[in-house]
Amino acid sequence: MKACTAIAVLICAFAARAEDTFRELRWRSVGPYRGGRTKAAAGVPGKPGLFYVGAVNGGVWRTDDYGRTWTPIFDGQPTGSIGAIAVAPSNPDVIYVGSGEGLQRPDLSTGDGVYKSTDGGKTWRHLGLRDAQQIPQIAVDPRDPDRLFVAVLGHPYGPSEERGVFRSVDGGATFQKVLYRDPDTGAADVLLDPSDPGTVFATAAAPGAASPRDSRTSSTAASGASASASRRPRPGACSSPWRRRRAAGCTARTTRARAGRASRTMSAWPSAPTTSPK
Repeated sequence: MKACTAIAVLICAFAARAEDTFRELRWRSVGPYRGGRTKAAAGVPGKPGLFYVGAVNGGVWRTDDYGRTWTPIFDGQPTGSIGAIAVAPSNPDVIYVGSGEGLQRPDLSTGDGVYKSTDGGKTWRHLGLRDAQQIPQIAVDPRDPDRLFVAVLGHPYGPSEERGVFRSVDGGATFQKVLYRDPDTGAADVLLDPSDPGTVFATAAAPGAASPRDSRTSSTAASGASASASRRPRPGACSSPWRRRRAAGCTARTTRARAGRASRTMSAWPSAPTTSPK
């Protein structure tokens, strides 16, 4: 009993000390100061003062002094809508950028695929997935800068085939679609297990789905199971003005519709997926 009491006292003391340590810290804005939404951010392991920010219709910005000054490094590219930034943990000079904000809103901006820099953002090369339009996330293997997964949400206002999770094992020279549901369902997020990069987690979303009840049922990439779409208003109908929502049959579920556009299902590797993620 005395030993347990002593341990409890130590835990409380440690918690109090941790609270005191960070008590004086406050969040503050460090920029870059511009109008609009900021969608993506990425740091560099071992270099706490160096990080990148991707703005919606604002391109990619770089700071190497903890946000005191910022430099735009993406202005020469044909798109400024940024949905994802990923720095390769094993080689910080390798940066991948997914264009198209990937936020389901009544008004949004689309992009034209994936870009890559091998010199820390000085120069860029377009890799592909030009019809993706919305790329909300990119995950890079912590051990291999040439192995990456791209979450493609796809066209925001209609069906498209270039949706789902795409994998590249050659630095983006080629991409393979490794997780796909149907033309109305895209990928909203993708993550790798840092201790086991062979394990991949992804979430799926149906842009414009009317409610959680109308979105797809959960399935796993391993099983290859598919679910047909429930009948629902056309994509985007439930984010329209009230009278149009009523005409589309969304009136009774306005609140749920807003939540439904972001509803997601989860899939995970491994367990013998239909297409190996290795």
